[in-house]
Amino acid sequence: MGGSSKLWYDEVWAEARAPEPTPAQHASLLAKRPYGLRHAAVSTWLGSGVEPQVVAARAGHGVAVLFRVYAKCLDGAFANANPRIEAARRNGR
Repeated sequence: MGGSSKLWYDEVWAEARAPEPTPAQHASLLAKRPYGLRHAAVSTWLGSGVEPQVVAARAGHGVAVLFRVYAKCLDGAFANANPRIEAARRNGR
């Protein structure tokens, strides 16, 4: 993707989103690129504990892609999982 393609893409995206957002929304980091809001949604779902297969289905891709692209959103997953695993072990589940 050359520099001119990137410029064209940015111009088209800016024009497409200009009528809807408020100036503050338009300037926000989430709206800076087309997939910013989508990325935020998927990251939020994962961070909230929604099952990965459900998040992947909602996002329109497989679990492998989900983990490859969004693995960084799972920081602290081991620390959060350990108490749940221990509780399940104690309860015989």
